[in-house]
Amino acid sequence: MSELLQCDEALFRLINGAWHTPWLDALLPYWREKTSWIPLYVAMAGYFAYLWRSKAVILLLAIVLTVGLADLISHRVIKQSVQRPRPCREEALAPDVRLLVNCGGGYSFTSNHAANHFALAAFLFGLLKDRWRRSRWLWVAWAATIAYAQVYVGLHYPLDVLGGGILGWALGWLGFRLYRRWEEKKGSLLNFTGV
Repeated sequence: MSELLQCDEALFRLINGAWHTPWLDALLPYWREKTSWIPLYVAMAGYFAYLWRSKAVILLLAIVLTVGLADLISHRVIKQSVQRPRPCREEALAPDVRLLVNCGGGYSFTSNHAANHFALAAFLFGLLKDRWRRSRWLWVAWAATIAYAQVYVGLHYPLDVLGGGILGWALGWLGFRLYRRWEEKKGSLLNFTGV
């Protein structure tokens, strides 16, 4: 286990230090900020409401519950059990961390940002498989770049975002499958291929 953690720290040092660029220093603190994406979330909700009208309420509720569950499990269960300090809170490492945002409190493993965004990406990946087969991969890339940004700005180790990403993807896919099953039982599947 110690070798894995040493590799994790070495990769953190590369991403947070050696691989930095001025334009990423300017972009990634905002990219990883959840409020930066509010216009996207509002546009997505509006688009779903336009496509599926009253059915969109249940869909959006399923998405919110799925992301909320990912956040809850990551923060209240895993972080409290593992209690891994953030890189910016590790005494031996903190002086070398390029911290581009407030260090914040709490623990590091797993990353809530990664869990939440991968949960949303997985749900949308399943939901949009018929309508936007190729472009649905953009949601995965979006979640991955937010996870990367968490390491880049100095808040998480790579294993934190990997663990959060796996947790989020699993819960997002489960949330989508449960939503789809509910829709099938109700006999009112959303029309995914046309408006």
